[in-house]
Amino acid sequence: MKRIEALRHLAFEKKGFDGFLITDEANLFYFTGFPGAACLLIPKTGKGIIYVYGVNYEQAKAEGKAFKVELVKYGENLLDKIVAQVRALKINKLAVDAVSVENYRGLARRLRGKAKLKIQTGMVWELRKVKDEEELKLMRKAAELTSEGMKTAYEVVKPGIKEYEVAAEIEYAMRRRGSWGTSFDTIVASGVRSAFPHGGCTERKIRKGDLVVVDIGAVYKHYCSDMTRTMVAGKPSEKQKKIYEIVRKAQEKAFEATKPKAKAKDLDAIARKVIDDAGYGEYFVHSLGHGVGLEIHEQPRLSRESKDKLTAGNVVTIEPGIYIVGFGGIRIEDTILVRKRGAEKLTKGPYTLETT
Repeated sequence: MKRIEALRHLAFEKKGFDGFLITDEANLFYFTGFPGAACLLIPKTGKGIIYVYGVNYEQAKAEGKAFKVELVKYGENLLDKIVAQVRALKINKLAVDAVSVENYRGLARRLRGKAKLKIQTGMVWELRKVKDEEELKLMRKAAELTSEGMKTAYEVVKPGIKEYEVAAEIEYAMRRRGSWGTSFDTIVASGVRSAFPHGGCTERKIRKGDLVVVDIGAVYKHYCSDMTRTMVAGKPSEKQKKIYEIVRKAQEKAFEATKPKAKAKDLDAIARKVIDDAGYGEYFVHSLGHGVGLEIHEQPRLSRESKDKLTAGNVVTIEPGIYIVGFGGIRIEDTILVRKRGAEKLTKGPYTLETT
């Protein structure tokens, strides 16, 4: 309920709304603590109201005891039920976190003359991007599971194994230790395919001397983690080692600068300068990183265009890379917690091209 009270403070006391409708799936879990709600209506006072369809009704009653639970029966219109409740609660100014164009129009039409409707995505993100202790506990576990998965990658990457076989071994290792799933489709991109930042995972056999980019993430109790390492199936070449050290230095410099009040765009610039100065600037083709939490891509964004400033409790990735078509790619990534002083790497593991 602390999260709902925090939203009430932002939306009702500071912004003058007297109702907030939550419809985004991740936001619904953030505020209710269980999956499966269709939407959540938060009034200025009293309990929030969860709307659920029959398939999730019993779970909502069991796990949503801090809320009123409203069943949406077969044939009933969800928007009609919401509007009826808005009128009953005498809500005059209704905020909504996210909604499709069709549903926005439907709500606006039904509320015409009864309540003003305004999308307020930013307020929810203001809360979600700063993780509380409960969230951090889960994210530490997700990062621990991801780190274990990466250890497996270093053990199984060998000439002759297929990319999807490596992925299967990693996912099994994370699952058997407690992972609820993967944060995204596992990436095992080898050889020339490693130059594709989101190269996915195919039936390609890894060959001796290949660069192999492994990008993985475990989910624990709905919270994500994200980690990338690059390794070589065999003995690394001098060029591979040289480029690896450039990327390693770029990541470490950005990590050292990660602290409260740091500008996200400045961290991107720090990593980018290392790579630029080494003569590979044109091959760093994406932004430095992103927030992580209930979703794998969240705020704040670490990019050249970002207007975000970091604050204690942010969890972000730092993932510089160099991608040379025809040669291969190298990326190093960790999930990082911004602390009151400095930062902490939640994902841990070897920083080496050589496998075990």
